[in-house]
Amino acid sequence: MSSGEAAPGPAASRGAAPGRVHAAAAGAVAEPVGVPPRTGPDRTVAAGAPAFRIRASSLAHRYAPGRGLEAIDFAIASPGLIAVTGPNGSGKSTLLRIVAGLLEPSAGRCEVEIDGALLPPAARRARCGFAAPELAFYDELTVGENLEFAAEASGAVDAVARVDAALDRVGLPGRRRDRVAALSSGMKQRLRLAFAILHAPPLLLLDEPESHLDTDGREVLTQLLATQRASGLVLLATNDEREWRRADQRIELHGRGLGDPA
Repeated sequence: MSSGEAAPGPAASRGAAPGRVHAAAAGAVAEPVGVPPRTGPDRTVAAGAPAFRIRASSLAHRYAPGRGLEAIDFAIASPGLIAVTGPNGSGKSTLLRIVAGLLEPSAGRCEVEIDGALLPPAARRARCGFAAPELAFYDELTVGENLEFAAEASGAVDAVARVDAALDRVGLPGRRRDRVAALSSGMKQRLRLAFAILHAPPLLLLDEPESHLDTDGREVLTQLLATQRASGLVLLATNDEREWRRADQRIELHGRGLGDPA
């Protein structure tokens, strides 16, 4: 993956229309959604919080003929909530994995900066929280054991405290000793959210986080997003209108340029 400097598009520069980021490419559009663009003090990075900037330049990925992420350009910065929408197979999950440093793109560049310094893909994993439907846990272990294992593997010295804090935020404080195999699909989804926020990452990447959540679970997600967007950056892949209308801006993938969406 190249780490060369990518020039931001015109809509990402000073003087661009408020609330709009540049993502003009083969079928890719980024636009503000059904909320006023957030400008002024509430769009300023909180004191002590790292400033994130993500730039994509002709970024694309191909799995097979007609399948993958179309070429796309955009520039986004913290704080805020950015929705990634598009039909099945248009590359929403792929884009999040590339940003996280879990997947090397077939073409183009994806650059992640923190406080002006470029983060190589391997270094991004310590700075971002990632939750996706395919994230699985050890069924034979308890909720607490799974999260403590993840925290200790990341080098945390306060694993127990981190686990307690994460479970409290997702509404699972009483489930610490439950085996994962005994959890409902909605509770497992909350556990994925706890995993994503375990190390208090400034960058949160959530792939269809609303899946399987009931009314209480959606409220948990609402509160989590509100907290994260105020001090960090969230990329939210979803086609649920209730979710993407929360966003400050939207990157819309149309799935054109690689043939029919898979």
